[in-house]
Amino acid sequence: MNGKAILENVRRYRAIASLYRQTAAFRPHQRLSLLEQARDWEQRALAELESHFSLDESRMMQAWMIQTATRPMLNAA
Repeated sequence: MNGKAILENVRRYRAIASLYRQTAAFRPHQRLSLLEQARDWEQRALAELESHFSLDESRMMQAWMIQTATRPMLNAA
């Protein structure tokens, strides 16, 4: 999945969480359940971001390892 799609998912997840929090304000009897659902959607958004950035970090690390392995040592003594 590309970066734009991931950010769109995060935006949607946070919008859904916001709707749950707004609904909780007007439904005191369901407040705790609605706030738990809002927290779950926020967790989904965070998980989406974390997975995206951890993949980017691992790709950069792999590229760095390949680059350093194929480049001859410049200052070999």
